[in-house]
Parts: sequence; structure tokens; C-alpha cells
Amino acid sequence: MKKRTLGKSGLEVSALGFGCMNMSFGYGPAADKQQAIAVIRAAVERGVTFFDTAEVYGPFTNEEVVGEALAPFRNQVVIATKYGFDLESFPGVNSRPEHIKQVVEESLKRLNTEVIDLLYQHRVDPNVPIEDVAGAVKNLIQAGKVKHFGLSEAGARTIRRAHAVHPVTAIQSEYSLWTRDPEAEVLPVCEELGIGFVPWSPLGQGFLTGTVDATMSFEATLDLRASFPRFTPEAITANQPLVDLLKATAKRKNATPAQIALAWLLAQKPWIVPIPGTRKLERMYENLGALDVVLTADDLRELNTAFSKLTIHGERLPEVHMALIDR
Repeated sequence: MKKRTLGKSGLEVSALGFGCMNMSFGYGPAADKQQAIAVIRAAVERGVTFFDTAEVYGPFTNEEVVGEALAPFRNQVVIATKYGFDLESFPGVNSRPEHIKQVVEESLKRLNTEVIDLLYQHRVDPNVPIEDVAGAVKNLIQAGKVKHFGLSEAGARTIRRAHAVHPVTAIQSEYSLWTRDPEAEVLPVCEELGIGFVPWSPLGQGFLTGTVDATMSFEATLDLRASFPRFTPEAITANQPLVDLLKATAKRKNATPAQIALAWLLAQKPWIVPIPGTRKLERMYENLGALDVVLTADDLRELNTAFSKLTIHGERLPEVHMALIDR
């Protein structure tokens, strides 16, 4: 397994991590618990050392599954989790210091661990100064309950302010071939300050795998994509040229579209660690195969040139969720 270090923090992880959310939440009914545990443990056996969860996934149940799955390997792996939503007024946010402390105590129990390796603020709370948030996490680090501080979907100015109080190890935001938002400001500030970057939804909620088409329906109460603007039948059809581009590149490189999408991300910066998620063993193995796909400078130039001629249709998240993005 190739390793990467998240910025200047010294936190070394597998070059591909594992996003555990969809085991419990977001893409249909929760997976069978034993199946979920088996897939997570198989990932460890293949060398994956970086696992991502959050209080809100389930809520709560995902942390429990991850904690149980990783208990036999606890010293070999890095567990990342997140606080910051107000579960009583979801999708409201709450990053008051006393709330952070309470969530961490509960997450430690669910994860069956004495320390959280990487703790992210899930969304920036406009009502709590980021300096207070960073200070609260700094106290948890000094108390030995947390090792590293991260932010999710934070803008460049917020990142600078947080980093001034306590070094930020990683930023987790959506980033993929069809969501390029971090390129303008966030990736440059990560490079400048020595902060790692963890793309969530590196496969575009499954779209970049080439397995989504306009005839698919998404269950409104169980599948987040039912409300995502890019997953209307019209948007799926309009965005098909991006999948065609990935398929053409995949054919040339003897790979799959998903592997090309992940290899493209890995080629952007050496401190970028994508966290694709799946509940299927064969998909997990396919994703890890991206580490063997080498995109040359010419390949990347061709992909970027072809991509620049495409228009992506639909906002990446529904309005209620876009309102929570710090910009």
C-alpha cells in the first residue's frame, strides 16, 4: 500500500482512505452490519489505514460499526470522525465548545477507542468564531482525547484563522472531476500552510463510475441523491459526456472509469487522499486498483483539455446544504 502524509502534520495514511458513511446512511437502507464489518476489515487487510465516519451518519450507528470493525486493528489505523451538526434541528449546526466536548465523549464510546486520530468540524458554524472552535479542539488534543484537527467545507479565510490558533492537519471537502470548487482558493491555502486535503465523494456520488443513468430512481427518504440537482434525469443525461470521457480514457489505460477518476485526484497533489466509500467488496478492490493506474502528464493534459470543453449541469448539493458551505 502506498502511503501519503497529510500536509506538514506528519499524519501518515494509506494513499486511498475509506469513506464509511454509505454503510449506514445516504444511499438507500443501511447495509447488514456483518457485511459492513467484513468490507471494512477486508480493506484493512489490503493495506487501507484511513477510515472516515461522523456522528451524523446514521446518526450514531456508523461510528458504532466502524468502532467494532476496527477494534482488532486499532493501533494500525487512523480513524477520522466529525462533530458540528445539531441533530435536533438538522441540518442546523452547533459548534459551541461545550457541544464539541460532549460529542467527542460520545464518539469515543461509540468508536470504542481512547483517542480520535483526526477530528473534523463537519460544517462551519457562523454563530461560533472559528478561533473558539480551534481552541476547543486544542484543549481536547492537550487532554489526549484527539490527535489532529480538521475542517470540512471551510473557506480559505476560515482555514487561515483556525490554523493560527492550532495547526490544521486536513481539510475535507467535495472534490472530483466534476466538482472543482477547491481549486480556486482552498487547495492553494492548503499548499501554503502545509495542510492535507481529503476529497469526499471522489467518485461524484457514484456518477463517475459510469453506473448511473437517467432511468435510475432514488428513494426520497433513504437516498440523498433524490434531492441532488445533478441526479435529475435531465442532469444525468446532460452530464453523460463526462462519463464518456472517463470511459474513453479508461479503455486506453486498461482501467475502469472509477479508477481514472481516483487516479486523476491522486495525480493533483501528493498530499491529497481521497476517501471513496462502498459496501461491496468488489468495488473496494476496484477502487484500490486506482493506485496502480499511472496518468502521465500527457494523459492529464488530455483529460483537462477535454473537460474544459464540457459544461457540468446542476449544482453539486441542494440549496439547503449549499447554504452550509463556508465560502
